[in-house]
Amino acid sequence: MGLGVGIVGLPNVGKSTTFNALTKAGNAESANYPFCTIEPNKAIVPVPDSRLFELAKIVKPERIQYSTIDFVDIAGLVRGASKGEGLGNQFLSNIREVEVILHIVRCFEDENITHVEGKIDPLRDIEIIQTELILADLQQLDKKIDKLTRQAKSDKEAKAQLDIALKLAEHLDSLEPVNSFEDRENPSFAALNKELRFLSGKTVIFGANVDEDALLEDNIYVKNLKEYAKTINADVIKLCAKIEEEIVALNDEEAKEFLNELGIKESGLDKIVHLSFEKLGLISYFTAGVKEVRAWTIEKGWKAPKAASVIHNDFEKGFIRAEVISYDDYIAYNGENGAKDSGKMRLEGKEYIVKDGDVMHFRFNV
Repeated sequence: MGLGVGIVGLPNVGKSTTFNALTKAGNAESANYPFCTIEPNKAIVPVPDSRLFELAKIVKPERIQYSTIDFVDIAGLVRGASKGEGLGNQFLSNIREVEVILHIVRCFEDENITHVEGKIDPLRDIEIIQTELILADLQQLDKKIDKLTRQAKSDKEAKAQLDIALKLAEHLDSLEPVNSFEDRENPSFAALNKELRFLSGKTVIFGANVDEDALLEDNIYVKNLKEYAKTINADVIKLCAKIEEEIVALNDEEAKEFLNELGIKESGLDKIVHLSFEKLGLISYFTAGVKEVRAWTIEKGWKAPKAASVIHNDFEKGFIRAEVISYDDYIAYNGENGAKDSGKMRLEGKEYIVKDGDVMHFRFNV
């Protein structure tokens, strides 16, 4: 899909431990996902989806394949990253390539793990990272302004972009992120953002890394983080990175029992993966056959021919129509034949907008 989540944070906040757990989650599914590849800084992580198991109970396939998300591990940022401190320029360019930022914030005390800033303060840590993202955006924008200034003398579109760019530069210069810029709906801003991929304009999810004691009851650090997140309309997911690494080493039954002992319904990693999938604007539709039951990842709002292209480009080129059964109907009527006999299978054309959970079969001709 070309969409991904970048994991950022200061050094020693649990970022790498979280990434390692995600990588293990990807490896754990490799038997069921044969095209899964893990690079040193990227994990292709399956999206947990219980609907696949319910479909499999009916179809009894040889294998199950999940939707996936790319998580990219971006080395710990430090003060001065926008000026190149700690190889900051390289790391910031990595962030530019993702669509969503998972910002891991340390919300626990441990005298055996030093903090780069000397003491635990999640809001200060967030401010450090955000400031570096803003400064990096400002550097990029200043270069663009120089270019637009020359072009604007003879180009109306460049003049419109320059006006917005100057306004945005003033906003950033006040250390305010692109996310809070008031003219983000302006077409000229959209053009700038498409080219420059502003770092401080990306969707942020905060991962509050806590110790085991704070998993059930929020500590003061988590409470402060949640209060701050409300002010910028951001989501907070609480996790204990150390425990997450232990969970992914267990089988499904062991993991469920372990979570029950901790008093938790869903692991922090699963919450992160589900929320990231949503924030990326992605949904899944299903194909169900004896060879495999599979979730296919598409962007929300895609029409049937485009959705078919993720299986094969020929499906889009030669699209005739799609046979569609909603997930609920597929389960309620015990599969394709039962749904068809009950009039629950629909034939949809090129304008049909695929819904999350649709069970689909495409007819095409090339």
